[in-house]
Amino acid sequence: MPVGSPAIAHRDNGMRLALALVTSLFFLWGLSYGLLDVLNKHFQESLGVTRANSGLLQAAYFGAYFFMARPAAALMERRGYKFGILAGLGLFAAGALLFLPATAMLSFPFFLFALFVIASGAAFLETAANPYVTFLGAPERAEQRLNFAQSFNGLASFLGPLIGGAMFFAGSGTAPRAGFSGVQTTYVAIGAIVVALAALIARTPMPHIHEDSSIAPDAVTKPLREQRLFLFAVAAQFFYVAAQVGVNAFFINFVTEQVGVNSQTGAFLLSMPMLCFVLGRFTGTALMARIAPATLLTGYAAINVALALVAACGLGWPSVIALVAVSFFMSIQFPTIFALGVKGLGAQTKRGASYIVMAIVGGAIVPYFMGAVGDAWGTAAAYGVPAACFAFVAWFGYLRRGTD
Repeated sequence: MPVGSPAIAHRDNGMRLALALVTSLFFLWGLSYGLLDVLNKHFQESLGVTRANSGLLQAAYFGAYFFMARPAAALMERRGYKFGILAGLGLFAAGALLFLPATAMLSFPFFLFALFVIASGAAFLETAANPYVTFLGAPERAEQRLNFAQSFNGLASFLGPLIGGAMFFAGSGTAPRAGFSGVQTTYVAIGAIVVALAALIARTPMPHIHEDSSIAPDAVTKPLREQRLFLFAVAAQFFYVAAQVGVNAFFINFVTEQVGVNSQTGAFLLSMPMLCFVLGRFTGTALMARIAPATLLTGYAAINVALALVAACGLGWPSVIALVAVSFFMSIQFPTIFALGVKGLGAQTKRGASYIVMAIVGGAIVPYFMGAVGDAWGTAAAYGVPAACFAFVAWFGYLRRGTD
């Protein structure tokens, strides 16, 4: 068939439309994460939640990833990527709309449940969208497409604190319902947008992908539990996500205590580390053309140990600036740990990757302990916890030097 034939043009247009729709999903879960840390501080003020208990927001959100990633993958193996995406959007919209009764009741456990449902949807979307994007076009440009799509995730994470700061703290005061009208409006709007997007995707023909399930020629026979570097990769990912979530979860507490700004200004300032994260991703990707990934991972994680310790010293603006800079050096760590962890697994790559993804549960567990430290000794002291997490990541990178 000639290259310029209508059939091929139609197929290419279908691929481009599918890619645009799937890329929009990256924005969705980035926005939900960007709003999460603003909710953390808002609930402390409006519901009287302690810092330790506010860490349960992260526990509910990232715990959903742990429980739902494997079921999402199993469902898509049977029904395909499009079905998994629609299931994820359904859960996402349901969780957002649950904010209606949650704000009516002002029930912190109900808010936790709503966030768990939203994150369950996000887990479906992440499990589907990341691999699906790599198939929607020429194989040799798969990484470029995925990086492009992930940039929208970073953009949404940057916008989330700005939206949350403007909406959640508007009218904040002593009344119990202060600011909750903004919370309700934000999440109902998100729910409506997600429903509209799901309807559009349901009506759009999406390419059905037939993945090659053949055994890789370099497959290894050694069980994953006996592969030391793989196990260290799972642990490193656990501690990295724990550090990333913890750094951002108490950022607003930190800046309000260190430099005396109000919570709304603190929420706006939270967009700065998110922006640094996006810039760091592009810069780190460029540096990897010259520096081995494991070496860069080691260096970046070691720098983060030092920066987190500066934050823990509670030096005012110097500590705030150090904490903002942490996000720049966090940017490459999740994908680099992931790539180093699955390297050489052969036919066990998919199963190994699923365990590394499940290590995201670190973000559900460690922030609670950071909050407990903050309640006892102040928020600044709590940043000693991510410093220790980054130290483990640096050690893992050092172990993998020369093998990447």
